[in-house]
Amino acid sequence: MTRKQRRLTLIGASGAVLAVAVGLILYAMSGSIVFFRSPTDIAESHPAATMRIRLGGMVKAGSVERGPDLRIRFDVTDGKSDIPVRYQGMVPDLFREGQGVVAEGTLGADGTFNADTILAKHDERYMPKEVVDALKKSGRWQEDSADFAGGKK
Repeated sequence: MTRKQRRLTLIGASGAVLAVAVGLILYAMSGSIVFFRSPTDIAESHPAATMRIRLGGMVKAGSVERGPDLRIRFDVTDGKSDIPVRYQGMVPDLFREGQGVVAEGTLGADGTFNADTILAKHDERYMPKEVVDALKKSGRWQEDSADFAGGKK
């Protein structure tokens, strides 16, 4: 084998190993990727029941219902659409009506979002950028009311 052939063989083998490694990494990560959606996005696209998503918006005023065994039901709204959410467990101390919330879970066949994680904004002036963008898109965001991560008033 000539020197040129050895070099081309080495380059080809290295490229194949790299392609396999990248493929394995992407395959491993595909199960942990969770996409953010607003209530309007969910109402319009109807994601599959097996797809994990993050639902973000505001807790609709008057929608919080607490039940036995730490069960809670509430609606998340972006001003245009509402999505009912079911959750069992402790909610963050800052969780309340009219506040920003992000729920992670799956959408049930009946259109109810089954959350397994609830996140509430951590102080009076913070809200995730994705939630701010969704609220701006729906026309409910007031520019002088809060900051968002990495942004300005």
